[in-house]
Amino acid sequence: MKEAHILLVDDEPNIVMSLEFLMRKNGYQVSIARNGMEALEAVDRTPFDLILLDVMMPDVDGYQVCQHVKNHPRHHETKVIFLSAKSREADVQKGYAAGADLYVPKPFSTRQLMEQVRGLLAA
Repeated sequence: MKEAHILLVDDEPNIVMSLEFLMRKNGYQVSIARNGMEALEAVDRTPFDLILLDVMMPDVDGYQVCQHVKNHPRHHETKVIFLSAKSREADVQKGYAAGADLYVPKPFSTRQLMEQVRGLLAA
């Protein structure tokens, strides 16, 4: 079985660095997009198994990226986990409405996040 390919999308360098380290340590192939535009370009170039996606970004937000992925016939199987500081019920609902498989409020436990990533990739 090939290792899963994960796209990290966040405009916060510290979060990207720690998540990249965590995902690689757990045996995943990792690509990085630092904003929504980069994420859209990456998704159009490469099929990903899972996307860890920040909601609040300049230009294109996470909701738009998620909708793009889920509406794309080649990528609708891609799992999307939102990681967001926006944790109001309305934000969470909007995330699921955009097609997210999971919505994880920041700050989050890396151990729990890894369990959720494994669970989604196994599904």
